[in-house]
Amino acid sequence: MSISQDNHPDDVVGAAPVPEEQQLQRGLSNRHLQLMALGGAIGTGMFMGSSDTINQAGPSAMLVYAVIGFFLYFMMRAMGEMLLSNLKYKSFRDIAEDILGPAGGFMAGWTYWFAWIVAAMADLAAITGYAQFWWKKVPLWLPAVALAVVLFVLNVVAVRFFGEAEFWFALIKLVAVGALLIVAIWLLATAFVSPDGHAARIDNLWNDGGFFPNGVMGFLGGFQIAFFAFVGLEVVGTAAAETKDPTKTLPKAINAIPVRLALFYVLALAAIAAVIPWRQVVPGESPFVAMFGLAGFGAAASVMNFVLLTAAASSDNSGLYSTSRMMYGLAVDGQAPKAFARLSRRSVPQNALICSCLLLLCGVVFLYTSESIIAAFKLVTSITSILFLFIWALIVVCYLVYRRKHPELHAKSTYKMPFGVFMSWAVLVFFAVSVVILCFYEDTRQAVFITPIWFILLGICYLVYRARHGTQRTTHYQQ
Repeated sequence: MSISQDNHPDDVVGAAPVPEEQQLQRGLSNRHLQLMALGGAIGTGMFMGSSDTINQAGPSAMLVYAVIGFFLYFMMRAMGEMLLSNLKYKSFRDIAEDILGPAGGFMAGWTYWFAWIVAAMADLAAITGYAQFWWKKVPLWLPAVALAVVLFVLNVVAVRFFGEAEFWFALIKLVAVGALLIVAIWLLATAFVSPDGHAARIDNLWNDGGFFPNGVMGFLGGFQIAFFAFVGLEVVGTAAAETKDPTKTLPKAINAIPVRLALFYVLALAAIAAVIPWRQVVPGESPFVAMFGLAGFGAAASVMNFVLLTAAASSDNSGLYSTSRMMYGLAVDGQAPKAFARLSRRSVPQNALICSCLLLLCGVVFLYTSESIIAAFKLVTSITSILFLFIWALIVVCYLVYRRKHPELHAKSTYKMPFGVFMSWAVLVFFAVSVVILCFYEDTRQAVFITPIWFILLGICYLVYRARHGTQRTTHYQQ
């Protein structure tokens, strides 16, 4: 996305000149990146969406998250190897631009930008719902505007303020999941019996219809909302450009993903299903609130509403960060207006940030045009999931081309993707099957049919761009 101190954006056709003293600064520390990796794996899709997954898949919901996490780990490893093979790459958009050419960079950058705008809109819809928990008559637009202003200030001052915000957002989510596990262990150890006569027992995982109570289709149905829970996992790669020592911090963050997924998805969902029989989990309501309520924690609803608000704010914070950096990178390569290639005196892409923030507020329209906040949330999250499936697949495609074009870089890499080519094809097959699965269900079928409109419009825009600038490749990624 950005360029290193010895590179000159003037070498790129259509790129806006960026003074050498105005480069993205490495203001993110190891603790920022580690907690960002954690925060990217725990979001609204976990705290709220897990109830829908459990309702569809029963106890096998934990396996749904484990399967998705397994394949996404290899996607992250592929991205990690490529980012570290050339430190002039600042994100996977740079990788696509260099390996696949201008068309690849154009498609990757703008689709990722749009995907995050849509994802942030979904979280704005959720935030309005959370605000109404405390203030029933709050105007629909007010929570969205208030959050957008706060996050803009955090992002525009300096990248370390974004990092600090994500650090604390992630820490709150971590504490919430940890508290859930402790409460579940206590309820199981004391053989707790709920007011409706249901006992907290390990065999709740299989004693009501088995581990797959709704069969194969029920299990596959659990994938609908689960994909949205992993949106943001790749932000670690985007943030590598502003991390002090990416060769050390990036592998640490990616390598920790399996452990985090096991702890914060599989164990958390197992704990919920063991304490609350899966049929008692209400779709659209947070199972975390129900768990703390059973433990007699009277303030559970308010506390968890705060955690849910934090998770959504964290997603929007990441969205603003990612979209502004992606737009900056596109502008540096001449694929976006030159104004977005300018950095502020604090080395922040301020113009790109303002644009993304204003577009983010378009999400308020969904609140006024949808039947309900939940209806708006479901439609937007489905579109987001499909867009991110495309982005993740493109990363893996880039890896396969990278292996073919640059075998010498792979050979000397100290951070090779395990089972590289084989797992790349396995991941692509999984993504393709996932899109087919989304076509089976009414909630997501509409999004599958709507999303191609974006790619048609993007293709037209690229043809216009190519007619004006040609297909000359950028040169500032050359080592």
